[in-house]
Amino acid sequence: MKAVAEGLWGLADYEEKKGEIGKAVKCLEAICQSQVSFLPIIEIKTRLRIATLLLKHSNNVNHAKSHLERSQLLLKSIPSCFELKCRAYSLLSQCYQLVGAIPSQKQILNKGLELISTSEDGFSGRLWYCNFSSQLANALTIEGDHHGSISVLENALMCATQMCYPELQMFFATSILHVHLMQWENESSVQDAVNRCNVIWESIGSEKRQQCLGLLFYNELLHVFYLLRICDYKNAVQHVDKLDAAMKSDLQRRQQIKELTKELDAVNESLSRSDLNYIDRSALSGKQAHLEEQLNNLTGNDREFSEPIYFGSARRTWEDKLELAPPPIDGEWLPKGAIYALVDLTVVVLNRPKGLFKECLKRIQSGLQTIQEELKKLGIIDGVGEVDLQHSAIWIASVYLMLLMHLLENKVAVDLTRSEFVEAQKALVQMRNWYIRFPTILQACECVIEMLRGQYSHCAGCYDEANYHFVEASRLSENKSMQAMCCVYAAISYICMGDAESSAKALDLIGPVLGVMDSFTGVREKTSVLLAHGFLLMRQQNLQEARNRLAFGLQTTHDTLGNLQLVSQYLTVLGNLGLALRDTVQAREILRSSLTLAKKLNDLPTQIWVLSNLTALYQQLGEKGSEMENLDYQTKKVEDLQKRISDACSSSHHVELIAKVKAEAHQLSEIDIKRAISGPSMSVDLDIPESIGLSTTSLMTQSSRLMDFDMGRLRKRKA
Repeated sequence: MKAVAEGLWGLADYEEKKGEIGKAVKCLEAICQSQVSFLPIIEIKTRLRIATLLLKHSNNVNHAKSHLERSQLLLKSIPSCFELKCRAYSLLSQCYQLVGAIPSQKQILNKGLELISTSEDGFSGRLWYCNFSSQLANALTIEGDHHGSISVLENALMCATQMCYPELQMFFATSILHVHLMQWENESSVQDAVNRCNVIWESIGSEKRQQCLGLLFYNELLHVFYLLRICDYKNAVQHVDKLDAAMKSDLQRRQQIKELTKELDAVNESLSRSDLNYIDRSALSGKQAHLEEQLNNLTGNDREFSEPIYFGSARRTWEDKLELAPPPIDGEWLPKGAIYALVDLTVVVLNRPKGLFKECLKRIQSGLQTIQEELKKLGIIDGVGEVDLQHSAIWIASVYLMLLMHLLENKVAVDLTRSEFVEAQKALVQMRNWYIRFPTILQACECVIEMLRGQYSHCAGCYDEANYHFVEASRLSENKSMQAMCCVYAAISYICMGDAESSAKALDLIGPVLGVMDSFTGVREKTSVLLAHGFLLMRQQNLQEARNRLAFGLQTTHDTLGNLQLVSQYLTVLGNLGLALRDTVQAREILRSSLTLAKKLNDLPTQIWVLSNLTALYQQLGEKGSEMENLDYQTKKVEDLQKRISDACSSSHHVELIAKVKAEAHQLSEIDIKRAISGPSMSVDLDIPESIGLSTTSLMTQSSRLMDFDMGRLRKRKA
């Protein structure tokens, strides 16, 4: 019977190579369903093979789970078979995660760890220990047990250290940093985790580091997340540059591989001809050997993955995988497509405050294109919603959908800053439509959409509606930073209404944020609330206190954030303040600097505000020629802005975007919700910059927008 089994195994391999997965599974199931009993070990190996095929090539996770559970029962009666038992536990754990059965996943992983504790299987046993620890830490993170996850990862790191395996040490060190970023109990513990990653990474030879592409991306991205969270933009730049260079190099390598593979296929096809003479065949064979050598040099060990992972129905090849740890450890964080889109996003996030909008829009488009292609592979096309997703596809789909929303959020912010209100509308409507289709996966984006609706409403001069959306966004969010920023935005809208009652409401909103502004990580909240408070104090004629607040806020913004729009707005308020204090020399210098920045950003409201102040300045100085020239230029800018606002208001989307009504989405059942939230995690709250304007009821007086940036959303699940 062993010979029969081996024959069917071989036939299954043959059918799989042809892509006939159904036939391959039938060959193997013939062994399991045979009237004649096979040895238990043969049945176990067969069921493991079936499960592997199903997980690779189909969405039938439950069928794979059934085979693995049967294998586990059979293995209980066999005292040996350490490798088979570990493999069964690992695959079954993956099945439980795919269907959202986290308690069952933890139970099977603990059984695996118990098995290892009684084994003397040396190096292999330690690798399996690392495998189970990695999966268990992920399961604990999904349940919100960050302390438990870190404890498990620390033990695994100790094991990797005892194995003298620096790449494996780096995998667990970065995983620990990842969980710390998600938890963020205190900055010092996160900094310690960052430092440890740096030490271990440097202990790996430079040549070896280049081969660890997955670890390179993972480590650099986590560093970017950390540095953006603490508002250290200057140091974040070098890490983003490394990521961008690594991505471009890998894309170039993949293109070379694609071209060489195409050429090799053509040579192989020619060699298959029976009428080739000896000379031609010899020449083609030489070319074949040369091409194969070139391919091997480019691919390295890429094709040696023993069990490449496939997400849902999307068949992924070796070049789509960014391995973090060796087999049997399931060390992949995200597929290459998601990593590339994330790199595009980080480039956008770093370039936006600098006003490099052309590059931002280019990278947003690049990221969106990558994501759309990946979503299509997962079956997410027009008309497909959350309830239509397969269990095994939902968690990877959630990663791409969250990235999509972050890119669109940046698109809205860039367009609002450039006064491209119609374009901002389109991107915001896309965000709303995606949320309606995938309300559970994108639940964290609901408050972001409301916040952006508030910003759009504010830009259109609909301050009452803006207040509604800002307050609603604050109510929907549990993030203290988001709540604080929405309070600041709402306060600015109240200030722009211009009456005493609205100013009092603005102060009520600003006061609590002022009281806790030093408690936030970084200076994002502080710089925004100081600008709003300084502007309010100026309106209340408390000029000296306003100057102190604004000067301190400007210095902090310039030194730490490097945000040109926020600097421009600070300068404009200070220039206006200089006029009120009749310090015309300083006012002229400040306002000219602000105008230069506003022009660079194409920020029309701020330009108009600056120009109105310059007109008033020239009036004070009696410079009639400069006054008339400036007023003429100001009038043209006002007409341009009014036309842009008019075009936006005449759009069919305008009314629904400003309306005091939340976007309603179909709510899923409890089971659907559980499986939608049990996927892998990008994990670190990537809060994208927001912008809002400072303006009064008159375009001819004062208008502007605040723009800021922080880390703080992307809550998608994997350690």
